[in-house]
Amino acid sequence: MSGEMRAIAMGVHVLDVLVRPVEAIPEGQGGQLVEEIRITPAGSAGGTALTMAKLGAEVRSAGAIGTDPPGDLLLHLLGSRGIDTSLLLRRSEVQTSASVLPIRPNGDRPAFHVVGANATYGPDDAPWEEIAAATHLHLGGPEFMGGEAAAQILSRAREHGVVTSADVLAPGEQGLLEWIEPALEHLDYFLPNDEQALGFTGESELDAACAALLERGVGCVAATCGGEGVVIVGDDGTDERVPAFAVEVVDTTGCGDAFSAGFLRGLSLGRSRTEAARLGCAAAALVAQGLGSDHGEFDLAEADRFAAATPAAG
Repeated sequence: MSGEMRAIAMGVHVLDVLVRPVEAIPEGQGGQLVEEIRITPAGSAGGTALTMAKLGAEVRSAGAIGTDPPGDLLLHLLGSRGIDTSLLLRRSEVQTSASVLPIRPNGDRPAFHVVGANATYGPDDAPWEEIAAATHLHLGGPEFMGGEAAAQILSRAREHGVVTSADVLAPGEQGLLEWIEPALEHLDYFLPNDEQALGFTGESELDAACAALLERGVGCVAATCGGEGVVIVGDDGTDERVPAFAVEVVDTTGCGDAFSAGFLRGLSLGRSRTEAARLGCAAAALVAQGLGSDHGEFDLAEADRFAAATPAAG
């Protein structure tokens, strides 16, 4: 395979404001000095686009943002990373989606979030010609438009031979699976975390949760498990566990998106699912060592070197 990857990262794009370390919010009008405050692009589409671009893919962002200053900044930050932002639509009636993330000393990330323009994007906005010309379509946050709408986009992509993938932002709650279920049969790869997979399906074991998702038509489920790595279950009988790498975690923001990007990029290079997951875990580990979804000035060669030289966690 040539390794060519022309990807569209569609859906949730967010401007993150991150603060670390934060142990507690000061009472009243109290203040607190911190070590670092950063503003970064993020979201299950935006964050994935960042790492795909680092790993050598040609990436276009598609979705909706506001006409406000946060939207201007988001366009600038994505564009500075080599991402084509011409498919991001600007909405004057809603604000750009944004989050404020006070990062705890252990890397946990509670969030204050505004959905904003992300809730306004759907099939009527989809750039059909550009999708047909892509090799990959990654849909970040199909729950924002619903499964029926997402299915329209994903099925059209597949008609043109485009590899389809998705992950979700919503927490693992029963009922959401029914909301997004129409989209699942049109996914080559579904990339939830373990809590989402268990919560969506009501299963108590991750393998059973992944199997339940396969029964709904997904081609392969790669469920991330935080510091324990990833479980990969495919409709071809694949059932593998790939460990995470041992690193000092500063911030887990964007790690799931980085895994998605690395996994999909590895597959585009013709690597096995196991080796693609190793690249995904390496990308996640590199992002985890600093603040924000865009942390780390690495490329594909450096991520591969990191994976070869770094021991597994645990």
